[in-house]
Amino acid sequence: MSLRIVVTVKYVPDATGDRHFADDLTVDRDDVDGLLSELDEYAVEQALQISENSDDDVEVTVLTVGPEDAKDALRKALSMGADKAIHVEDDDLHGTDAIGTSLVLAKAVEKAGYDLVVSGMASTDGTMGVVPALLAERLGVPQVTLLSEVSVEDGVVKGRRDGDSATEQLEASLPAVVSVTDQSGEARYPSFKGIMAAKKKPVESWDLSDLDIDEDEVGLENAYTVVESAAERPARTAGTIVKDEGEGGKQLAEFLAGQKFI
Repeated sequence: MSLRIVVTVKYVPDATGDRHFADDLTVDRDDVDGLLSELDEYAVEQALQISENSDDDVEVTVLTVGPEDAKDALRKALSMGADKAIHVEDDDLHGTDAIGTSLVLAKAVEKAGYDLVVSGMASTDGTMGVVPALLAERLGVPQVTLLSEVSVEDGVVKGRRDGDSATEQLEASLPAVVSVTDQSGEARYPSFKGIMAAKKKPVESWDLSDLDIDEDEVGLENAYTVVESAAERPARTAGTIVKDEGEGGKQLAEFLAGQKFI
């Protein structure tokens, strides 16, 4: 038997960089370095572990929607051990929101062929966490989200979801969509051999026409969500210093009470 796993990944601005909005209130990606979303690295790792622990013939494909530089995120995933990659790039995708992105991903996943889709719990830029559920709805398959442990056996995906007060054991028949949390296990670091091998692995490039998607279904003007305004975060001000000259505890308590912390 064979198992086709598609891992959805995102190329995001480096959170340690100085990020800004562009004039159209989308993220200005030209002034900050980008990378593979850290939360998506966990998804790649879990897909690779399923592959390594399976007796079936498993193919792991990484899929991203983004600009030209998004290929860097794919190369990182390929260097970790994924087999091939798909890059959906089109100028009309600029400003597409989560709902539009889920449409593009669904069309691409269907075109690629799949048994299991693995996603991170959220992206590190938008942090909405809704795309896996939207994708499952568009594909018409079960979703098993926010897993800290995942496995596949006999056509069934199983996983553990850890909540604040309980742990759930979940499962769904394939095909299905799952998302994994940052508690699912540390992602492997690409080896030199993996980095060199990634250069020879296939990367397909698709645009909207390849997916039979009209330009009026995606893009900033057709987004369901709109950013109406944005402002720079104010600079941090100096904190209040409490000098303990016998009344430090009282002053600290008064400060905390004044800020309604106590």
